[in-house]
Amino acid sequence: MLGLFQRKDRLIVHGKAPYNAEPPLDRLRAAFLTDQADFYVRSHGDIPDLDADSYRLIIDGMVATSLDLSLADLKERFAPVTVTAVMQCAGNRRADMLAVAPVSGDPWAPGAIGNAEWTGVRLAEVLRAAGLDAGGARHVAFESHDRIAHTDTRFGASIPLAKALAPETLLAFAMNGELLAPEHGHPLRVVVPGFAGIRSPKWLARITVQDHPSNNPMQADDYKLFPPDVTAETADPAHGITIEAMPLNSAICEPARGAALKAGRHAIRGYAIASDRAVARVDVSTDGGRSWAQARIDRDADAPYAWTFWEIERELTTGEHELAVRAWDSAGQTQPAAPDDTWNYKGYLSAAWHRVRVTVA
Repeated sequence: MLGLFQRKDRLIVHGKAPYNAEPPLDRLRAAFLTDQADFYVRSHGDIPDLDADSYRLIIDGMVATSLDLSLADLKERFAPVTVTAVMQCAGNRRADMLAVAPVSGDPWAPGAIGNAEWTGVRLAEVLRAAGLDAGGARHVAFESHDRIAHTDTRFGASIPLAKALAPETLLAFAMNGELLAPEHGHPLRVVVPGFAGIRSPKWLARITVQDHPSNNPMQADDYKLFPPDVTAETADPAHGITIEAMPLNSAICEPARGAALKAGRHAIRGYAIASDRAVARVDVSTDGGRSWAQARIDRDADAPYAWTFWEIERELTTGEHELAVRAWDSAGQTQPAAPDDTWNYKGYLSAAWHRVRVTVA
């Protein structure tokens, strides 16, 4: 595995403290499974340096017996499971909303996403081993070892109990057959397929079963979706929509925005994702959406939480072209045409048609 600084050198850095970065899109599209070195990094504070041998995980709250487990305990007591799933930041493609009006947060392009084989144990099995009180419990809260930047508060979040008990939700210690890298949560993280990455905490310290969502500021105050007339000054977290499942989305990875191409036939490639639904169709336009053609799609039917790759070849004549892509899911839903339609001051859930302008000579 590449060293930490070698991996960092491969990415487009949006912030150094906390460290936030994404891969170039052509490299993201190069492989169905995203290498750890090419996987986006979203941090809310410093990256903890944790020793796997001395690591402990606490499970408490509405359970019959609190547990204090080592990493070895988890591996010995519970069957290993591998799930192929996308991890995606709620701010993925925020740059498109930034082009409409100012937004807060890092200006992510479509690279704040990746697809990996996550190996670990099912969270449901660990909760049942602790004697889950399924009668009163409604939420599963997580506390991590990292501290939110400029505060003394540890990072925390929660998910509904039903998602915690879903077979795809894992406590993961490996990614694509390798131990997790420090920036990806070594030695243990949560993986909640289909949900925003904020619900999959890294550097996990504690799991608490409870009857209410986490009161951590990351859950109670941040990662809320507001209407376009709400500002940072007027936002009331109690009235925002808590971001959990991610929307249907797609992006053009090749050619790159602003590319200078020669006239002729060109391959246009990218990804699409529909959370727990299947991507049924991908349309591509070379004239800004006035006309469309269907792309070939490549998906793994056995991996419902993975992304779908798509590709099409089109003849591009001399001049400027606006390429655009839109996906359709198995429920017949598609993406909004413009980022203006879903703009919000935090720039979350940017999922309009992805557009790329190229010049052909």
